[in-house]
Amino acid sequence: MLPDLEKIKGVHPGAVLKLALKKKDMNSSELARAIDEHKQTLSAILNGRRAVNPKLSIKLAQLFDIPADYFSLLQASYVVQQALESRPKQTPDLKRFRKALFWDTQLDKIDWNKNKRAVIKRVLERGNQQEIEELIKYYGKQTISKVVLSIKTSYLPSFEENVKHYSLTEQQ
Repeated sequence: MLPDLEKIKGVHPGAVLKLALKKKDMNSSELARAIDEHKQTLSAILNGRRAVNPKLSIKLAQLFDIPADYFSLLQASYVVQQALESRPKQTPDLKRFRKALFWDTQLDKIDWNKNKRAVIKRVLERGNQQEIEELIKYYGKQTISKVVLSIKTSYLPSFEENVKHYSLTEQQ
């Protein structure tokens, strides 16, 4: 009845609980009575202002006939997602990259993790020694090696030359 955890990682448990209540045609007062919990507690959870604790996860699991840790795992996933979003963006030393290398975007706007594959490919195709060394310093040889293996085609011979020169295909 409830969504698979893998599909909703990072979502606040209250949002999933709202969906479950709607499917069961139940309101928060009825839920509070059914699991012997304070209505205010459930209201705070449903509105994303409070976390689901393990005892409540067990109570909800019994009511919805799901694994006892379902809402606890969802809560943990949400907390991790919030921590990831709140940490400062980490970037390599941008002064070591020529603006011309990333002519089609603003260097300080690049999401270095989300666009890792494209960044690695571009720097290995068109980057100079300083840029490639900064790339290796930021991602590490092991990460770059994995990405290089996933890149099927590069029309620039400099890509393969740089991969070989910096030993980026060997398992580290």
